[in-house]
Amino acid sequence: MNPIIQILKELNISDEKISEMFQALTENPMMAMAFITQLGIPPEKLQAIMSLVMADPSLIEQAVNELGLDFSKVEEAKARLKTGDV
Repeated sequence: MNPIIQILKELNISDEKISEMFQALTENPMMAMAFITQLGIPPEKLQAIMSLVMADPSLIEQAVNELGLDFSKVEEAKARLKTGDV
């Protein structure tokens, strides 16, 4: 299991909310931050997740694929962020 998903499950975040979070990340990473704050993840766990992502950014792609979402949407969102067209 993807370590990001594993941490979220340990925090008793439902599969539905995990999928919603990654769906938000694939559609609009900036808006996803608001969704993530609503999940009430303790700061130390959020920091652990961010450390994992910083060390291995491919974990996002792995999690998206594990959840059966479309990773090309993540690439599109990243391109929009770079151009400022959010």
